[in-house]
Amino acid sequence: MTRRPFTQWLEVASVALAFALLLQVRPPPIRVTLGEPHTVETRNPLAGFHTRFVEEAEEWKIKRGMEMIREAGAPWIVEFFPWAYYEPSRGQRDFRSAERIIAHARQQGLTVIARLGFVPEWARPARDADGNPTTFTFLDPSHYADFAAFAAAFAEHFKGQVQHFIIWNEPNLQNEWGMRRVDAAAYVALLRAVYPAIKQAQPDAVVLAGALAPTLEQNRDVALSDLDYLRAMYRAAREDGTARLPWDALAVHTYGTSFPPDDPPHPQRINFRRVELLRAIMVEFGDHSPVYITETGWNDAPGWVNGVSPAQRVRYTLEALAFARAHWEWVRCVAFWVFKLPAPAQGYRDHFTFVTPSLEPLPIYEEMRRALNPAQ
Repeated sequence: MTRRPFTQWLEVASVALAFALLLQVRPPPIRVTLGEPHTVETRNPLAGFHTRFVEEAEEWKIKRGMEMIREAGAPWIVEFFPWAYYEPSRGQRDFRSAERIIAHARQQGLTVIARLGFVPEWARPARDADGNPTTFTFLDPSHYADFAAFAAAFAEHFKGQVQHFIIWNEPNLQNEWGMRRVDAAAYVALLRAVYPAIKQAQPDAVVLAGALAPTLEQNRDVALSDLDYLRAMYRAAREDGTARLPWDALAVHTYGTSFPPDDPPHPQRINFRRVELLRAIMVEFGDHSPVYITETGWNDAPGWVNGVSPAQRVRYTLEALAFARAHWEWVRCVAFWVFKLPAPAQGYRDHFTFVTPSLEPLPIYEEMRRALNPAQ
């Protein structure tokens, strides 16, 4: 006797329903609390990391990552807070995801330097003057006021929690300036719009300019040397005859490439002490404000032209921190790129990291922790 079609249909439907219900069964989310407040114990108060927690979906990784930074003896972090993430339409702001990052950092006793940038679609034209689609680094003067309003709102929202703000990132590179010819005067005009807005929202804020990419390039359609760009910034800032600069301090990127940290500075060399050339330009223009090194480090990718061995990377990293503290009284922090990536990059970029995307410590992290944490 064969089964009747209706009975067969019921059996198939029952199995499908059971399978659908099974798919709805998920483990409860991991409950993450801030935990007890901490302070950073360190042998070098300049030490820091540039982090990428803005792209981290799992809160427990944010918390544990901040704990590991504190345990490494690093009091500073630099984190990117993209404008487009928090203001998807004009005036509609939601800082909850930023609050999570900042709360965990502060609970571990870390000082946050907030890097602001990344233009939302509503704040840029669909195409540039050449008819090409604009990128998230394209900010035209007609929207400087919108970015200033966002920066002021961010500073107001995190008053008492975040005091340091980097305005833009590496504007001396074409791709970081909207795929356009780099223009120091236009960047200074942006600072003139943003600086007073942040200061009105948070008078004791430290507004950082620059974050210039170390480069020897002289083609403004591609990039401009950080040294030449910085001089152009000062000239543009002084054009109106005012002595006041629209920034409080300079953010600097100074990578070691294949050179040791004590390698002497030279205009035609990218090395750790290149920051001294930038400092000389600051002093030349009468600017004695502090410097914050917000990106630096060495890379130990095998065979990479700008790389070093893993042992050299460890030694250079620790020697760089010691050198900065001993010789650069004008430097406030030395933040290494990058604490971790949100996912493997499958290339040389992975070899800038100190822990894996899943937070397994790499040897360089362990050596930094042993060197900087007095409890080790």
